[in-house]
Amino acid sequence: MGTAALAAGLGLFTGRAAAGPDDDDPPGDSGRQGRRYVIKGGHVMSMDPNVGDFVQADVLVDGKKILAVGPHLPSYGTPIDARGKIVMPGFVDTHHHQFETALRSFLADGLLFNDGKPHGAINYFEYILGKFAPVYRPQDVYINELFGALSQIDAGVTTVHDISQIHHSRQHSDAAVKALADSGRRSVFGYFESAGNVPGNQYPADAARLKAQYFSSDDQLLSMTMGGEIYLPGFEAAWTLGRQLGLQVVAHIVGSFGMGPTFDALAAANKFGPDNLFIHMTGMSDMSWQKVKDAGAGVSLAVPIEMNMRHGMPPILKTLSMGIQPSLSVDVECTLTADMFTQMRSAMALQRAFVNQMALEQSNHPGLPELLTTRDVLRFATMEGARDLRLAHKTGSLTPGKEADIIILDAEAINVAPLNVVPGAVVSLMERSNVETVIVAGKVRKWKGKLLDVDLRRLRRELESSRDYLFHAAGIPQNLFRPN
Repeated sequence: MGTAALAAGLGLFTGRAAAGPDDDDPPGDSGRQGRRYVIKGGHVMSMDPNVGDFVQADVLVDGKKILAVGPHLPSYGTPIDARGKIVMPGFVDTHHHQFETALRSFLADGLLFNDGKPHGAINYFEYILGKFAPVYRPQDVYINELFGALSQIDAGVTTVHDISQIHHSRQHSDAAVKALADSGRRSVFGYFESAGNVPGNQYPADAARLKAQYFSSDDQLLSMTMGGEIYLPGFEAAWTLGRQLGLQVVAHIVGSFGMGPTFDALAAANKFGPDNLFIHMTGMSDMSWQKVKDAGAGVSLAVPIEMNMRHGMPPILKTLSMGIQPSLSVDVECTLTADMFTQMRSAMALQRAFVNQMALEQSNHPGLPELLTTRDVLRFATMEGARDLRLAHKTGSLTPGKEADIIILDAEAINVAPLNVVPGAVVSLMERSNVETVIVAGKVRKWKGKLLDVDLRRLRRELESSRDYLFHAAGIPQNLFRPN
């Protein structure tokens, strides 16, 4: 008997339809002041050592905040049934160029820049920043930012640091901020340069207007950082202005791009502070690393991108050896996916590959580093991300008093069941399809596997229209099967 016939005889492909998501509704008016609901009976991983973890417990949400975490909490209205699910804080992405969403997969085989060696003909600096970025209109900025944000909500990323390098005019900047606000996600707006230095851009001076107009309150989902790329002429003015405005100062630090001497000079002059966040940190000197550590600056790693695009070896061992706890970031979707499951697995696999090889090559290796665990990389993707964005008082853990940025993950799905170890299941088995429900500041944004209040078909058409315009305006042929 053939395999298909045998399966049919056993009833594997017939009879009861596969179970789908329940058709019950999410809590009404979620996130509004005074509205309470309870997430009941989940496997709760709080990421807060003082709160702990629970085999089965509840999370009480009051308005936009977490009121209590623990077993047998009283219900208010219809609870969210989390039995068989993992309940944990939403992920925090500390570095993402969302304006590039329409360029997804364009640079899947490309490098960061053309260094004169093989493979670099189609590269990020020449094509993404040099050809595409300068032709963006404000409406392109808006749909790219919005679609990318919604996509990450779908993947359980409740907080993003959007590294926005598309500030050709005030209208471009306003469109980026509006998209972040309209997405309803916790977003840190990274005010970076006008890629291609488009005439008429007002970077960095427009930072003062933007901060006053959009970011004057701490009681909102949006906050702001100041980009200050050290490879650009005049970066010192951006650092000075950012600090005058009380903003974090952020920069990509990439050794393969020749930034080492400038970074060393800044380190030697004690220019670093706890208000700095440095991205990548590949190829930097021991002196500079020590200055970063001494200053209390943050370090964001984008391990898969760094390995793929020739940034230099991701400094996961160096970061940890300095006692710096990194955050994780997705970087650019023109090259790789923007989910945090990929980031966690990649960071953990690379560090363990380094340490395991040390152990194999040298018996009784002195000072062999500890292997990263699934719990470690979960912390990088939640608590450390919140800390690096100065949002640890609001998000990053399921702590009473913090805002309710919560994800509910399906541990009964075919790729996870049966559940044996919660951190292990999240990091080693799960991906975005396991993200069942997403809550941002108490408001349910994804429910039973579906984004709420979003017309994805219409938004996808708008994004495709933007893509078509960008390719035409940049003079780049659209070729679905382009080599390289």
